[in-house]
Amino acid sequence: MVKHKSQPVELFVDRMPTPIGELVIVADRAGKLRAIDWTDHEPRMLQLLDRYFGKGGYRLAPARDPGRLTSALRAYFKGDIDAIDRLPVEMAGTPFQNSIWRALRKIRSGETISYAELARRIGRPKAVRAAGLANGQNPISIVVPCHRVIGSDGTLTGYGGGLPRKQWLLAHEGARVDTSAPSSFSSPRSGEVLRHTGRRSHALLDRGRPARS
Repeated sequence: MVKHKSQPVELFVDRMPTPIGELVIVADRAGKLRAIDWTDHEPRMLQLLDRYFGKGGYRLAPARDPGRLTSALRAYFKGDIDAIDRLPVEMAGTPFQNSIWRALRKIRSGETISYAELARRIGRPKAVRAAGLANGQNPISIVVPCHRVIGSDGTLTGYGGGLPRKQWLLAHEGARVDTSAPSSFSSPRSGEVLRHTGRRSHALLDRGRPARS
């Protein structure tokens, strides 16, 4: 859904390193989260923002810790898992998607549920496939914890940020996880912080800027 506005909506972008890669955090002027994704998936994030605001309908400006959101996420990665539980979010989606995303925020840390259970929790037990699709279209990673949904057989199944990250996040939260999937990140219990070695993209901060002559 595209919202047409006379002036571009101003959004604020911050970045933070984590043990499993660099996060990109997008907030609005009211301090609500609009998007969280990994640096290596910025194009996906931009597509979501384009879909909601329309191309040219928003402007991204660098900001340090907008709404104290980065601080809360930093606390989460340091072990204060509950620090992100009540962060304000603003999400654009269909009524079905919004119902799935609200249900995700009710999954407690350390808990995992299946896609079938997710569908049941919104009163649509036969909509398992649609629930999975909506889960995968969640624009606010970690805070809206789509990583806490796993297969009925206990396997991790898909995750937009990659299965190694899903495995790490669940272990960080104290959930029992399938450890058969190979992980490229150290266990959070080791205390070792890995440096993100991917090339840092500035695509987000370039959006909305006039072209150089």
